[in-house]
Amino acid sequence: MSPCKTSPFGSWRSPITSDLIVQDSISLLDVLIDGGDIYWLEGRPREAGRSVLVRQNADGSTTDVNSAPFNVRTRVHEYGGGAVCLAEGTAYFSNDKDQRLYRQLPGAVPTPLTPEPASSESQRRYVDGVIDQRRNLWIGVREDHSDPEHRGVNAVNTIVAVDLTRGGPGEVLVSGSDFFSSPRLSPDGRRLAWLAWNHPNMPWVGTELWTAHVADDGRLTNHARIAGGDSESIFQPEWSPDGQLYFVSDRSDWWNLYRWQDGKAVAICPLDAEFGQPQWVFGMSTYAFADARTIVCAYTQKGLGNLAILDVPTRRLTPLELPYTDFSAIRAHGSQVAFRAGSPIQPPSVVLLDLATRSHRVLRSASPAADQPEIKRYFTQVRPVQFETSNGKTAFGLFYPPHNPDYRPPAGEKPPLLVKCHGGPTAAASSTLDLRIQYWTSRGIAVLDVNYGGSTGFGREYRERLQAAWGIVDVDDCINGARSLAQQDLIDSDRAVITGGSAGGFTTLAALTFRDFFKGGASHYGVSDLEALDLDTHKFESRYNQWLIGDYPAKKQIYEERSPVHFANRVKCPIIFFQGDEDRIVPPNQTEAMVNALRCSGIPVAYFLFAGEQHGFRKAENIKRALDAELDFYALLAFRVGLSF
Repeated sequence: MSPCKTSPFGSWRSPITSDLIVQDSISLLDVLIDGGDIYWLEGRPREAGRSVLVRQNADGSTTDVNSAPFNVRTRVHEYGGGAVCLAEGTAYFSNDKDQRLYRQLPGAVPTPLTPEPASSESQRRYVDGVIDQRRNLWIGVREDHSDPEHRGVNAVNTIVAVDLTRGGPGEVLVSGSDFFSSPRLSPDGRRLAWLAWNHPNMPWVGTELWTAHVADDGRLTNHARIAGGDSESIFQPEWSPDGQLYFVSDRSDWWNLYRWQDGKAVAICPLDAEFGQPQWVFGMSTYAFADARTIVCAYTQKGLGNLAILDVPTRRLTPLELPYTDFSAIRAHGSQVAFRAGSPIQPPSVVLLDLATRSHRVLRSASPAADQPEIKRYFTQVRPVQFETSNGKTAFGLFYPPHNPDYRPPAGEKPPLLVKCHGGPTAAASSTLDLRIQYWTSRGIAVLDVNYGGSTGFGREYRERLQAAWGIVDVDDCINGARSLAQQDLIDSDRAVITGGSAGGFTTLAALTFRDFFKGGASHYGVSDLEALDLDTHKFESRYNQWLIGDYPAKKQIYEERSPVHFANRVKCPIIFFQGDEDRIVPPNQTEAMVNALRCSGIPVAYFLFAGEQHGFRKAENIKRALDAELDFYALLAFRVGLSF
């Protein structure tokens, strides 16, 4: 082994390259169980981001269920999720190109169940389905853009039943609310539960839990709202094997588990922890039934995840000793539990757990390269941090100090810092290994992934800090987090930059426009004009700004005052922008307006527009190009201001 070299932070060479990051890496989008068979959905950057349903065979080998060009993805709410369901070996999925619902028998070619749209603008989109085997129906959510008067923000969302014999667009079962999710059939097929909510609520603000009886012909009767409202968020209704209805509610300030019993909601595991997640996508699952008395559940405390067994009769929660800190997509069949998990030193993986033996094994890793011992040497360990922020409050984050076994810094030098802002903004920084973070730390650049006020995982009160304060609280927390690290001599505050995507891109631009702390930054498909976003976004988020900022147009002045595009002349440092040309969530005009404004102000700016990309990049070549370009940009920035970075 060669001796350790002395070299400035930011100049270290690393084997964690952009080529390594995209090489054989995938996105693990969902995990499913059908009987005893394990499936997962993986997004493949090397196949232009195509999503493929994969089945594990009895001998441990894997088989692609859908071949090219089929791409398992739905555009409902634009973010999708819940694009596939399974029943007795048959897959029912939405195809990205035409958004039709398809059925695929084992070993057969997929056949469409729903009509072909006249155009991409007139699609009927399907998601979050379950199979009613008794009546031979697919029951799920439909987002209908087929009527010219009801497209885009005016699309009509309903719960429908598609006859699996005849096909067709679907028969409406439930309507009248702006949004629906999570239709779930009881084991005997006689009751249906679902979630509904209306503008301006988002599902983490206020949802309603409904139930109805299902008649022999599939029609619903005796509709009843049993929980939820404008100030209660309900998540993941599920029927137990013995026909009792469970759900997650934040009525106690924390997303906890409840059972509907004797006409009321009964808490079955009160805990200052989050058993729910923000429903940005469909089909999310944080708990599953191993049997009628045993629930396997994931929960978050202080930003880190746990997996546990809940014995329902005794209400005893027993954490499982597993080497992971992040859990999602929990599915169970008897003693077999499948889920997606990761840790600060392990990439997202599909994991199979045997409850009888408590043994587990990895079925699929999102990044095989990250499992190589010669690469693991370069991983840094995450440190959960908390720090004082505005108004005497405490905020949180995940700090990644620089680490490279081949280098040491000159005596007394402190590392530069990259502050990372997660999207959402109602979301959270993940503790799962992200090679894109290790890309920076292995080069001698510290990273702070900020769970600013408004993030999830810390209770409803923490989420509500961002109400009417987007662009204020989040920016304060990012700056105060960096200052806290500087006060501890962990980073050099004169060499701090900021980066973020989507809502995190807005926080990045707001910090660079309205504050004088960071030396530069990168906006990945970020918001620059709040008013334009309010007028030119999709239905799911079309009223989100009312909660984040205030009513429009009554608060028009606040929208203008917090929009970086109107104050580009205040920016004093270079910015780099990355954007997909097919983004419907944050359209390219957001980025281009800010780029043009900065150029008119004489601020150095770089702009990358990627063809065929939407909200977040799925193609390997674009992921690689964006990462390398951001590193090159910071190197040029360091040269420009005379700093070693």
